[in-house]
Amino acid sequence: MSITEGVAPDHGEPEHSEHSGDGQKPEQEASGGVRRRHLLFGGAAAGLGALAAAGIAAGTKPDAAGRKGQNTETGAAPSAGASDVVPFYGPRQAGIETPAQTHAVFLGLDLKPGLTRQRLAAWLRLLSEDAAALTQGRPALADTEPELAAGPARLTVTFGFGPALVALASPGLAPAWLRPLPAFGIDRLEPAYSGGDLLLQVCADDPLTVAHARRMLLKDSRSFATLRWTQTGFLRAARSNPAEETPRNLFGQLDGTANPRGGAFERVVWGGEGIEPWLKDGTSVVIRRIAMNLDTWDELDRRGREETVGRRLSDGAPLTGGTEHDEPDFSARNSLGFPVIAESAHMRRARPEDERQRIFRRPYNYDDAPVTGGAESGVSNSGQIFVSYQADVDRQFVPIQRRLDELDILNEWTTPVGSAVFAVPPGAREGSFVGAELFD
Repeated sequence: MSITEGVAPDHGEPEHSEHSGDGQKPEQEASGGVRRRHLLFGGAAAGLGALAAAGIAAGTKPDAAGRKGQNTETGAAPSAGASDVVPFYGPRQAGIETPAQTHAVFLGLDLKPGLTRQRLAAWLRLLSEDAAALTQGRPALADTEPELAAGPARLTVTFGFGPALVALASPGLAPAWLRPLPAFGIDRLEPAYSGGDLLLQVCADDPLTVAHARRMLLKDSRSFATLRWTQTGFLRAARSNPAEETPRNLFGQLDGTANPRGGAFERVVWGGEGIEPWLKDGTSVVIRRIAMNLDTWDELDRRGREETVGRRLSDGAPLTGGTEHDEPDFSARNSLGFPVIAESAHMRRARPEDERQRIFRRPYNYDDAPVTGGAESGVSNSGQIFVSYQADVDRQFVPIQRRLDELDILNEWTTPVGSAVFAVPPGAREGSFVGAELFD
């Protein structure tokens, strides 16, 4: 998905569904349609040169200990110590509603040819047991560096299943949306960042913790799967700007302002209507790698950046006034009679009129080494790992992406280069493993 802010927030009090155990002991390409440059002098001109960046943000809820932190409203991570733990076992997987940690790595793996259903179950059990241990500050099985597991720093490991994995475990049980996304004109997808049979989302507030957990989980996987892709991301550290709860992306925009909150979060992420029985308390995740052309973005003035998105850079408020979380007035006109928020502004295109098309965004930034030499060389090689959770990909995610594909001025500076869709199973009971429902 192109960088998007989600949809209008529910202004009720946040609700939260925590991941808990027994509470007594530690838990184990193509055509692009309308040319974007034409838009700069068409719909953008209607907004007096509307060229601004996407308002990308995430939300805020209390965590399991009752502390305020990033979750479904603002995206800012809470202050956390190395010993802080997030329960692994519970009805729903951690790492979704969990306040977003500062560091993340996303691993896409492919099943090895000839893998049997029985060995698949054994692998998922091994991964679950080691993930449970690591998230609680204990070493994984045969951990040769057990000292590195001592500071979990809110480590979470979240599993996602691709269509081939579900078909091997229980043929015929994959939901209809568990397939690659439709082709979009803005896509320039690379196999190195697309597809996969198993997703492992590993997040923590300490990069050493993430690195150690990644290594342990990949060691568990050597006999069962091959690594297809790795994507590493980050957010601003929680203590680096305590006055600003909503994090910023590399365009300088607040990121995740319009994520759903309260009861809306429950409906958007966990659904409940017509869901596959094995996915009760599960959801879906779309991973889109979005390259951001910061070198040409730098050529845009501040007003143009704000009009591209429809929000102020300083505080994330809509251009129609108010504060960050106030509703925009899409009917507002300027003195010349043009819309204050242009028809092609990212915020306007990303916001569905149908409340059933909402999504929950949990994105991370990436900043790779710049390309050196030749015509492709530049100052930056950066972007966003766009992570979208929703109960139904076809009903919620795809319609938004189609609108962005058709007309979004931000497409001038963003290019999707990776895409993958996974079913996210429910959490595991202690003594069981993630995905056990497919083997019952």
